Amino acid sequence: MEERERQRRLLERERLHMEQIRQLDFEELQVEEVGDDDDYSSDHDREHNHRNSGGASASGEFTYDTSLAALHSYLGDVEDTHNRLAFLDGGALLNLPMLYLEGVVLFPEATLPLRVIHVHFIAAVERALSQVVAPYTIGVVRLYRDPHNGRVRFANVGCTAEIRQYRRLEDGSVNVVTRGQQRFRLQRRWIDGDGATCGEVQIIQEDSPLRTPQEAVGRLSPLSSCQSRVLRAHSLESPRARCSGDCDGNESEAMSEDSFESELSPREKRLHHSVLHSSFDTIYESGSGDDAKLDSQVEVRQDSSLANLLGPLEGDEGRTALSGNHLFKRMKQKYALAQMREVPRAFWPNWVYRMYDSYTLAQKAADRWKHIVKAPNMDGFVMKPDLLSFHIASKIPVSESRRQELLEIDGISYRLRREIELLEGFDRIRCRTCETLIARRSDMLVMSSEGPLGAYVNPHGFVHEVMTLYKVTGLAVLGTPVKEHSWFPGYAWSITECASCGAPMGWLFTATRKRLKPRSFWGIRSSQVADDTR
Repeated sequence: MEERERQRRLLERERLHMEQIRQLDFEELQVEEVGDDDDYSSDHDREHNHRNSGGASASGEFTYDTSLAALHSYLGDVEDTHNRLAFLDGGALLNLPMLYLEGVVLFPEATLPLRVIHVHFIAAVERALSQVVAPYTIGVVRLYRDPHNGRVRFANVGCTAEIRQYRRLEDGSVNVVTRGQQRFRLQRRWIDGDGATCGEVQIIQEDSPLRTPQEAVGRLSPLSSCQSRVLRAHSLESPRARCSGDCDGNESEAMSEDSFESELSPREKRLHHSVLHSSFDTIYESGSGDDAKLDSQVEVRQDSSLANLLGPLEGDEGRTALSGNHLFKRMKQKYALAQMREVPRAFWPNWVYRMYDSYTLAQKAADRWKHIVKAPNMDGFVMKPDLLSFHIASKIPVSESRRQELLEIDGISYRLRREIELLEGFDRIRCRTCETLIARRSDMLVMSSEGPLGAYVNPHGFVHEVMTLYKVTGLAVLGTPVKEHSWFPGYAWSITECASCGAPMGWLFTATRKRLKPRSFWGIRSSQVADDTR
């Protein structure tokens, strides 16, 4: 009885805490500017129970059906709206009903379950269901506390959500399943005459995936490559010898001059370097051919790639010995001038452009995801870099503020580069309040078909974005397991907190069926994870 009473008090405290978040001063929401602040207060009392530093075992067969968590069956029967909205034009200004949610960063194509119990938000949902312009569409903006003064603030960039399923309950609340559609910038906000939270938003115009200029101009080298080849020919260095530590081997191999030289024999390569050095100087200076004389005679095969450029040479059918002077003159007439006509007008080498090629970055991001996170597989998105960038951003197991950062990045290539950086640097999960180490990257466990991080809503209407782990350290478990309203069918949940500072970290899920594996795992709130992942 004592344990049940303690559990009841914990649930009541969590409910009150969420209600305080929602009970913002809505009269102040009626101001025109987005930058206005609202006071936020919270109850910091914590109840400590026993310390638990163990975790779910990673050994044994995995028997849980990960598709169950993505169904959000704890919401009960919900009706399909049978509405699929066409995308709004980029740059369009429109008024939308709004939801301001703490701990939530919604991305296009991501699923967001909701239990709407606040009267202003219920009015917003009802307006979305009946509006003529952008029907079944509602705006979602992240709500967060300023770490310096504790005031509630609103993110400037949010995402539209299309209501896919809904169910009105007897107590007046509404269960809703939505799906992210398009990013927008919040211009201003207010409450309308019906009590619905509303905002003026501008739809963000998304860019198209970028391709490297190499694909448009073939395998020709950029103009500046002529200069780099002359320098390398002068010093007789390999192209790789000049790469700094920042050069990527795969990207360097993409340079077309490397591929051209690789097809030449050693004798032809020496001739190629010598002639390039002379011809380049002659094109930009009015010097004589004597400056480019070769010290020795060389033999050139008539069927080589270089001989084809020069045309038929005098002499016997097999080989012809040419002086450096004669070779230089032929090269100036046929090779150097032809190269100047055909070279593309690109300032940087191709490997530089490939650093911002959306498709190259998409492949790299998918490979990093497969190596680090493993599931779900991202290979199907490689040819759709825009969708891949949003999909990774919505599932990457990092802090809430880092994911808001990804939402605000304009440009597919820039977002993918940042995601690759986060994936490569992600290693530790720490408590946001006290920086205590909670888990490592190797402790991740994917319990949903949607990925290692997902959004779930509790009976009090608060949405949690949760990353799942099979092992943690430094967490205390409070109360006995509860089966009702479990996000993972077949598992009961218990509230957990940081043993060092008492911050609410998430939940321990334990199996209620004998054959269910893993026997237990942990769900950690992304809003309580520190930004530093190293």
